[in-house]
Amino acid sequence: MEQQTAVEWLKGVIDSFGNKHELQMSWSTLDEIIEQAKEMEKEQIMHAYDNNKMGRVNHGEHYYSETYGGEK
Repeated sequence: MEQQTAVEWLKGVIDSFGNKHELQMSWSTLDEIIEQAKEMEKEQIMHAYDNNKMGRVNHGEHYYSETYGGEK
């Protein structure tokens, strides 16, 4: 199975809640899945950064915090 980006995952989840003309989801549910997607994106960015540092690991979290301003 091919790995999905956070945006692809988010689109799939939203698509599962209804058709294109009527989305059947509460705002709180939408907020929850957006937060999940943001966390997935953060993990993907940190992983990509760590993999690009030629063996030096665990710098992705620092890079993410410096580049995107921390947790949110």
